[in-house]
Amino acid sequence: MTKYVIRRLLMVPVILMGVTMLIFGVLQFLSPAERSALYVRDIPKNERALEGIIRRYGLDKPIYVQYWRWLVGQRDPVTGEIVGGILRGDLGYSRTSSQPVADLIKHRFPATLELALWSIIPIIGGGVWLGVIAAVNHNKWIDQVARVFSIVGYSFPTFVFGLLVLMIFYAHLQWFPPGRISDWANQVINSPEFKNYTQLITIDALLNLRFDVFLDAMRHLLLPVITLAYLSWALLLRVTRSSMLESLRQDYITTARSKGLREREVIRRHALPNALIPVATIGGLTVVGLLNGVVITETVFNYPGIGSAAARAALQLDVVTILAFTLFNGFILVLANLVVDILYAYIDPRVRLE
Repeated sequence: MTKYVIRRLLMVPVILMGVTMLIFGVLQFLSPAERSALYVRDIPKNERALEGIIRRYGLDKPIYVQYWRWLVGQRDPVTGEIVGGILRGDLGYSRTSSQPVADLIKHRFPATLELALWSIIPIIGGGVWLGVIAAVNHNKWIDQVARVFSIVGYSFPTFVFGLLVLMIFYAHLQWFPPGRISDWANQVINSPEFKNYTQLITIDALLNLRFDVFLDAMRHLLLPVITLAYLSWALLLRVTRSSMLESLRQDYITTARSKGLREREVIRRHALPNALIPVATIGGLTVVGLLNGVVITETVFNYPGIGSAAARAALQLDVVTILAFTLFNGFILVLANLVVDILYAYIDPRVRLE
């Protein structure tokens, strides 16, 4: 197991370098004026100033020199300060949010992380549970209801379902408002008495013993979580059901039943572990999608996460910000794949032997 994990860890830097080379290659399609946003806040307004920026930051140097400077930064010949360098956390300047992209991600990511944390448990738990129930009751009415549920959910566009629940539970019933938090609660969390330990409002509210703030944050999270869960359950249900049905037809399941094991033990100890490998793949990709910012859901519910920021940057053609988000998303994807690979080895020992 240790050798398997080490092999996977050694591959991470290679994959990350490939991701950075791909992103840098896309950057080369931008004009020097647009690429100057990697180093300066104000894009040059005239040709003479542009030529000065190009010479100052070496935007006319060979591509491998520019790539290295993009990675580690370079010393400004005028100020003497080191500027740029994604390895230093400098991803350029966001024109749409008027701040460095790194600060934008730092400001927005806690909201996306909080939404992902509260969504992942009902998504994975609910999807696997529904799939197992459908497979165990194959061709019975429970299975038929689950299949209809998954088909309807899988064919439902995210923005339609989001607008539907928003219309019912906010516009009509006034129960669950959009956004991340109410104005009165926002004043509380910005007061000196409130300590922001994690930047996650629900967690910080519990640590500060402000249960009223916690309940308000949960009211705002409920509809996005339901939207993400319902649409993800459909896919997880179908994958888990198919995988469980295949496991239940194997000879070792017949052998386990012939030994007199209770059906619950057969499912829990023999069928379910072998059916979880494709579920782990879908679950890993679902987590990546949640952490990368669910663009449509955050936009529909006016939720201030990474997804809504990326949508705004895309609408205004802020290419530097979009590519920085792409690099950030690629980093999360590589780490998530590493976790899924390790999970494979934990679930199925044959993977380690290979």
